[in-house]
Amino acid sequence: MEKRHLFIKTDKTFIVSLPRFTFDGKIVVVQSERETRQAIDYLSHCDIVGFDTETRPSFQKGVVHKVALLQISTENICFLFRLCMTGLMPEVIRFLSDKSIVKVGLSLSDDFMMLRKRAAFTPEGFIDLQTYVKEMGIEDLSLQKLYANLFHQRISKRAQLRNWEADVLDDAQKLYAATDAYACLKLYKELQELRNTGAYVLEQQIITTAATSPSQSDMNIQQ
Repeated sequence: MEKRHLFIKTDKTFIVSLPRFTFDGKIVVVQSERETRQAIDYLSHCDIVGFDTETRPSFQKGVVHKVALLQISTENICFLFRLCMTGLMPEVIRFLSDKSIVKVGLSLSDDFMMLRKRAAFTPEGFIDLQTYVKEMGIEDLSLQKLYANLFHQRISKRAQLRNWEADVLDDAQKLYAATDAYACLKLYKELQELRNTGAYVLEQQIITTAATSPSQSDMNIQQ
């Protein structure tokens, strides 16, 4: 069996010259109670989804905003729940507490902390990619580095510092948000296959030349 070669730790210079990856499925913005119920009804029939949140950035000391967006993605469709408009509705809380549906995210303690500022809930059925890869011997912590390590593609963080409480999300925001949630799902499925089959080997990354970033705003490579 041919084995995949994965880095123990991915260097940021490896990422910046990679081709960009974006979600190519359907993106649905959810911003009313009726739309929320419809979206949760659809998602309640799924076995596994990708999960992420976005919060409006604060550039003023001491000012912290509530989580504005909850992203839940299947293979083909990503729902963007605008919590800044609907709040954390009971239907969403029940979904987040449903242990029968696997929800894959990254650095979940941060997401849970922010969501609980909107409403109390008990998360069930969650898998944190940071914990999962650590058990495999991979030291990367960020979504960017993990995705580059597994798929040799780059996830742009250009839209991360946009206003997630804006009246209307622009196309760049919607694509960014959907890509992050879907990437968690895709990463987990690939990692699970490699872990179950043992078809991977870890190696130290050797950097021989400096890469050139495709754009200045994409150089925000997270740890």
